[in-house]
Amino acid sequence: MIAEKMIPFVQNNSAIRTMFEEGNRLKKKYGADKVFDFSLGNPSVPAPDCVREAIIDLVNSEDPTVLHGYMNNAGFEDVREVIAQSLNRRFGTSFSAKNLIMTVGAASGLNVILKTILNPGEEVIVFAPYFLEYGAYVKNYDGRLVEISPDTDTFQPNLQELKEKITANTRAVIVNTPHNPTGVVYSEETIRELAAVLEAKQREYGNVIYLISDEPYRELAYDGVKVPYLTKYYKNTVVGYSYSKSLSLPGERIGYLVIPDELEDSGTVIAAAGIANRILGSVNAPSLMQKVIARCVDAEVDVAAYDRNRLDLYNGLMECGFQCIKPQGAFYLFVKSPIPDEKAFCEAGKKYNILMVPGSSFACPGYVRLAYCVSHETILHSLPEFRKLAAEYGLSAK
Repeated sequence: MIAEKMIPFVQNNSAIRTMFEEGNRLKKKYGADKVFDFSLGNPSVPAPDCVREAIIDLVNSEDPTVLHGYMNNAGFEDVREVIAQSLNRRFGTSFSAKNLIMTVGAASGLNVILKTILNPGEEVIVFAPYFLEYGAYVKNYDGRLVEISPDTDTFQPNLQELKEKITANTRAVIVNTPHNPTGVVYSEETIRELAAVLEAKQREYGNVIYLISDEPYRELAYDGVKVPYLTKYYKNTVVGYSYSKSLSLPGERIGYLVIPDELEDSGTVIAAAGIANRILGSVNAPSLMQKVIARCVDAEVDVAAYDRNRLDLYNGLMECGFQCIKPQGAFYLFVKSPIPDEKAFCEAGKKYNILMVPGSSFACPGYVRLAYCVSHETILHSLPEFRKLAAEYGLSAK
């Protein structure tokens, strides 16, 4: 008999992973080139050459007892210092090694900080649409997730509703920019207004309200859009980062938390987060990948390849008559379903071997997510099938 907490997770297994498995089945049946799988945010752009070169050189030259051994729970100090100095150069911050904790990707980092700060029954606020596993992470520590309804005109955070839903029991607010699933980047004006709301509510209730910034897509921004660095706007900010997308390393599970000195009682929070990293079972982030990151800290993937996919898929869908906000970052389109039941629309797409994720998987029904981190050929070959799908719903080509 499984734990009662696990029963709803088994019953409501991730629609994203379900679609991914469906894609594998269809590829075996029809051939990979005839299946258009937009379900999973699995980067198609190769990691920079320096990653492979660093792995080879480290394995061949480093002391294996160090390279593959234990270290401080927070990670190698020299690695954390390298990352801190990179952030300082790029964003005008003043971090040092002590402000960083290396984590097993961003998901582990979010669990570490939630375990560190969250008491049973306390509330964590999220803005719909959102990565649905935030809810699972909050439940891991017996917290309560509070949803803010989406502003479907802009997909910027609904700050008026935030004001209404913050209570004395609010412990944290999670934001994600560039955003999964919409591709929206929160503007500097939005961030300033968000910070002002949180500052006012902290004064009103006399409690710390943490802002947790989930940033795996930070480097994937287009058209010259700048992504604000949130610690500069609100002192009780914790940043969670992953190299899964910025260096195309999702399976390597390497990321970090930033806990600034400005954060209230930062020394205690940093110490507790280091312990949380250990007792959650990670113990420490993968040692080899920590060393690789230190050598590749300023490397970048070919964002231009994602940008080409973005423009070709967005323009192609608009020409078919679909509706979608043009994404500024990440590698997703959030497309309005031509019918209210977006799950039925996703099923209809399968007739054309098009795999999409329903918006209800992100607490925003009526939309579907397309992950355009696929080959450019997949984008181009899918467009005739999207035209057929659009015609099925009477959408007119533009």
